[in-house]
Amino acid sequence: MSKGRNDTTMGGRQRAFQTTHWTEIQRAKTHDEERRQASVNSLMQRYWKPVYWCLRRKGCSNDEAKDLTQGFFCEVVLGRELIQQADEAKGRFRTFLLTALNRYVTSVYRKENARKRRPATGLVSLETKGLPDMPAGEAGVSPEHAFHYAWATNILDQVLAQIQDEYCGSGRPTHWEVFRRKILLPIFHGAEEPSLSEICEKCGIASEKQASNMLITIKRRFAVLIRRVLRQYFGSDAQVDEEFAELLEILATGRAA
Repeated sequence: MSKGRNDTTMGGRQRAFQTTHWTEIQRAKTHDEERRQASVNSLMQRYWKPVYWCLRRKGCSNDEAKDLTQGFFCEVVLGRELIQQADEAKGRFRTFLLTALNRYVTSVYRKENARKRRPATGLVSLETKGLPDMPAGEAGVSPEHAFHYAWATNILDQVLAQIQDEYCGSGRPTHWEVFRRKILLPIFHGAEEPSLSEICEKCGIASEKQASNMLITIKRRFAVLIRRVLRQYFGSDAQVDEEFAELLEILATGRAA
């Protein structure tokens, strides 16, 4: 939902919150091939976008970044069983993944890689058709920031899709429209923030107090859902609180492209 964000079909939209992040990682360590494959695929679908954005920020062309993304997941994540080496006690999984990605890119450039890297098996499905040519090398935006920003916007997309479905599907579309006009459009699309009176006129709301109450209600729900998604990644309340604050900081520092 960020201003100027490049949406893609690669990886698709993820809305299921039922399985915890580290549970998926533990399942990837099983000897049951079918369960292992499903868990590895699920984790890769969550992280293709941060990897791709990081590579673009490193200066890779659109095609090169796509090839390296596929190569990283095929050769390192699958081929070297990277996920199976992850350890919750040693820190965040995304930091572990970013370190492995940086090492992979260094190794590839040392070998003067010129061949395409595409999965030879059906283990991973990362659809690159229609992937936009994302601008590279914007001043002040590091590859690491791009990686973490893409991770944060993935979570944001999940939560906003959930909220929209909840409110529009339960006969409360006006709540969503107030939230969209007052919060989302100004932040992510550079629109001028409307007054509550303007929103009341546009949305047919009886009073500014009513519009304000709608906004408070949906913002509280937004915070609840953000924390619910973060609990997939972190077990304790303290970790969730820390990540919630960091996620907001990442989003506030600006877009990755």
